Amino acid sequence: MLIVCLALISSGTNAQLTKEKIKVTDLLNIKSVNGVNLNTDGSLAAFTLTSIEADPDTKSEFKYVSQVYVAPTDGSAPPKQFTSGKENASQAIFSPDGKQLAFVRVTEGKPQIFLIPLQGGEAIQLTKFRYGASSPKWTADGKKIVFASNISLKDLLKDSILNPRREIPKWTFEKAGFAENENLIHNSAKADPNGSISEIRAYLELNEADKKAKVLTRLQFQEESTTSNEISFTHFFITDVKPGNIPKELTHGFYRYSALELSPDGKKIYLSGNIDSIQHPDRALESQLYTADADGNNMTLLLGASGKSYNSPKLSPNGKMLAFQFGSTGFVDIPQLAVLPLQGTEKDITVYGLDRNKGNILWSNDGKYIYTAAQSNGGVPVYKIDINSKKIEKLSDDNSGINSFDIKGNLIAYSKTEVADPFELYTGDLQLINSKRISAFNMDWLQNKELSFPEKHAFTDDKGLTVEYWVMKPIHYKKGDKYPLLLDIHGGPSAMWGPGENSMWHEFQYFCAQGYGVVYCNPRGSGGYGSAFLRANINDWGDGPTSDVLTALDKTVAEGWADTSKLLVSGGSYAGYLVSWIVGHDHRFKAACSQRGVYDLSTFFGEGNAWRLVPNYFGGYPWQPDVKKLLDYESPITYVQNITTPYLIFHGENDLRTGTIQGEMLYKSLKVLGRPVEYVRHPGATHEITRSGNNRQRIDQMLRTYEFFERYLNR
Repeated sequence: MLIVCLALISSGTNAQLTKEKIKVTDLLNIKSVNGVNLNTDGSLAAFTLTSIEADPDTKSEFKYVSQVYVAPTDGSAPPKQFTSGKENASQAIFSPDGKQLAFVRVTEGKPQIFLIPLQGGEAIQLTKFRYGASSPKWTADGKKIVFASNISLKDLLKDSILNPRREIPKWTFEKAGFAENENLIHNSAKADPNGSISEIRAYLELNEADKKAKVLTRLQFQEESTTSNEISFTHFFITDVKPGNIPKELTHGFYRYSALELSPDGKKIYLSGNIDSIQHPDRALESQLYTADADGNNMTLLLGASGKSYNSPKLSPNGKMLAFQFGSTGFVDIPQLAVLPLQGTEKDITVYGLDRNKGNILWSNDGKYIYTAAQSNGGVPVYKIDINSKKIEKLSDDNSGINSFDIKGNLIAYSKTEVADPFELYTGDLQLINSKRISAFNMDWLQNKELSFPEKHAFTDDKGLTVEYWVMKPIHYKKGDKYPLLLDIHGGPSAMWGPGENSMWHEFQYFCAQGYGVVYCNPRGSGGYGSAFLRANINDWGDGPTSDVLTALDKTVAEGWADTSKLLVSGGSYAGYLVSWIVGHDHRFKAACSQRGVYDLSTFFGEGNAWRLVPNYFGGYPWQPDVKKLLDYESPITYVQNITTPYLIFHGENDLRTGTIQGEMLYKSLKVLGRPVEYVRHPGATHEITRSGNNRQRIDQMLRTYEFFERYLNR
């Protein structure tokens, strides 16, 4: 049965034909709204607006610009820009009395906290902390701010204030041949290449410091764009709201913390971290919940277990209950939402059965409800959870996505994505019934653009799972005509696409504007459909998901308007994998495009920083015979000799999430085989090229994909 996601309101065919199509450079017009925060009485909303502007310092380049805006929530005035200057600003949060904002801006290479009065005036730099300051949080009395800072192991070892006793980690550095860390830290010998072993070691350390050598001993040595042996830790500090004050640390040691909550009476803090582990931080995947005095002393474990992660603590307004999430460290899992009465014990925990990945957990003012946004069926709706009855109520639909929200009293302010507009700020009541748009950052330039609106369909696959897919017809579609059809596939594999997902908004509209139809679906293994659906592609990255996406394609073709001689397929990351799998097993496509994909799972285990996908999905490692056999079967490179489809392959030159050897292996193999293939490397680009990368490269990749397809469509 056809379910129409959004109704296209038309003023007539002639009026529609006068509108402009989406252009590739419209990518530069999209403004995003995030980081929504309300003042105490809910009359004002602060948020971060990110736009793309021409870079005055570099010809033909474009830079991301983020600034803080404030808007009255009743819509009585348009949003007002509150920060400016060459440096970006973000993470704005109102003071409890509503008289000023704290926000974060990078200065001298480090993020620092600034204050700006609501009545106007210049921003004042609050922190000048040597390690930087971010994620500000006001104390209830408004006299202090808690912030997070990222500190390297090297700095922590030698910092006389943060580490006055010159302590060293309990866990080993894992440097081969050394059983104790002491031997690696306290070498006072003079550097001499011809000296004693201690002097030789000092000389080698000097070479490392001068970047003549990079010695890797970590398990997780691959970052997003480079390799590093450096370890860092997130710690929390508190400072008076007076410039020049010296921050005091709240957390200590060689451990990582991820979130902190302040009790309303200012006497306690609640936080997540892993302070009891004797494992190297790269191996210690667990996280626990702790409480401590307001000064960080008397740290006490609240909840923790082997193989489990307890995180995202959120304290109720009265300070008597702690909401949190917990789940397995195995990652192919949906964390559960729970509430712990702080006067109770672990047996008093209540678990709430929302089988979706949840974020941005907020309490209602009366402490009776929890609000959260969660990916679901192509959208990101807000859910309301009654903590006593455990009733779960979906407040918004699956045709839009709530990117960020905050609640105060009976009001909610939120950033919303929908097909008609990728980002705007809205306000409404806590049932989201009487909502209204209070910004027009994208609406203004979109008024004269013609958009394609997706139609939602579903089918039951061979596992009995309901698979949803969306069909977008070309702009200026005419019944009876035939059109190219692009099958676009999402990555992850646990990502989710739909009308409420913003990352593909422009790409979908661009290809529809070029006269293509687009079909996309959420095959088994996608997020947004619960844990059983998420885990349905374990040990099966190829055959099962391929069956799902090709069924969506077949059902779209059955509508009768697609030209079956002009079918195309594209996808990035895991979807780059799936594209190569498909064209190694199916020859219906006129051309194919993979971006930043994985093509050999055994190589990916060693090359990519997302290597844990291998043991999590396939149950082991390449040196285990049964696992190796499965990895070979599931690797698209195994079937490369069967690929005859013209193929365009992209990879960012600094992409260490999947690793550049993946693209090189596929390209070189196809080139040796004499197949029609082209390989594009983007210098400096990481795995995030199409989401937050260089904007010329984002445009370049989209245009090269279109141009490559056009070579073979012969239109």
